[in-house]
Amino acid sequence: MVALLGAHDVWEIVEKGLVIPENEGTLSQTQKDGLRVSRKRDKKALCLIYQGLDEDTFEKVSGATTAKEAWEKLRTSYKGAYQVKKVRLQTLRGEFEALHMKEGELISDYFSRVLTVTNNLKRNGEKYDDVRIMEKVLR
Repeated sequence: MVALLGAHDVWEIVEKGLVIPENEGTLSQTQKDGLRVSRKRDKKALCLIYQGLDEDTFEKVSGATTAKEAWEKLRTSYKGAYQVKKVRLQTLRGEFEALHMKEGELISDYFSRVLTVTNNLKRNGEKYDDVRIMEKVLR
């Protein structure tokens, strides 16, 4: 998303925010023109952010009036999601390490349990190669 905003030359307005003077009536014509350009860039950035979101994420930022506000809401929401993912990975790693074949369990059933945990790990971004999985099954 940062690359897209940078390519459209609006990342700076997202990062720094739109600064609107308190009394616009005292601005010179050049300053008014600059403010108008900045507002256009902010609206363009906000539109680009909205276009890059799925429906659920859009709902989180739909009330934002500036691109910086939308970006901050996105950062906050993804920070929470990152922390949840980190805890989920720690739990799955522990589950993988604790896997042992139960007495009377078929190898195919045990292998299915190992694959279920490793697939969940992979879905969450963890890298597990086939050698490590087979070592776990053969222990």
